[in-house]
Amino acid sequence: MRISATINSFKSSNLISWKTTGKLQQTPAGCIELSGKTLQSGKVSKLLCTSLCKDGYKIRTVEHLLSALEAKGIDNCRIQIQSLDSEDTEVEVPIFDGSANAWVEAIEQVGRKEALDRCGNNVEKLAPYLSEPFYVLRNDSFMVAFPASKVHISCGIDFPKVREIGKQFKSLSFLTFNRLGCG
Repeated sequence: MRISATINSFKSSNLISWKTTGKLQQTPAGCIELSGKTLQSGKVSKLLCTSLCKDGYKIRTVEHLLSALEAKGIDNCRIQIQSLDSEDTEVEVPIFDGSANAWVEAIEQVGRKEALDRCGNNVEKLAPYLSEPFYVLRNDSFMVAFPASKVHISCGIDFPKVREIGKQFKSLSFLTFNRLGCG
């Protein structure tokens, strides 16, 4: 089974429930448009604040953009990425200086506001609550999640053919959560 299909079945299963955090979702207060070279292909792509799609398209190297959105408290936004080559079905997020800094600065520049649904109502922020352990295995990659009152993330990467990346490992712990998943 593909990982995306596994994760989708996980989201709709009884393993996870969504609890209100007592906060409202946030979205960028304006449009952000950045363009730059990509890491893998070296092509230039342009990113607009509109929609992230799949349907036959592949988007790579999203971790810096997604990290910046999380760090700046953006819960809800639409992202549209396009290659300058209209024939590309595989696109990549620009890498800039190799960090999330350009994205963080762009988000800070436009600010944020409360997200609204299609009817113009505020949208409550929800947090997932895991009821039992869950894991996904694929080739030499895996993901494991356990129910806990504290968020603890450990991750590793091994790129033996790229000396500059090589083996890296990081482990982080975050605030203690109550049963609703709030800090």
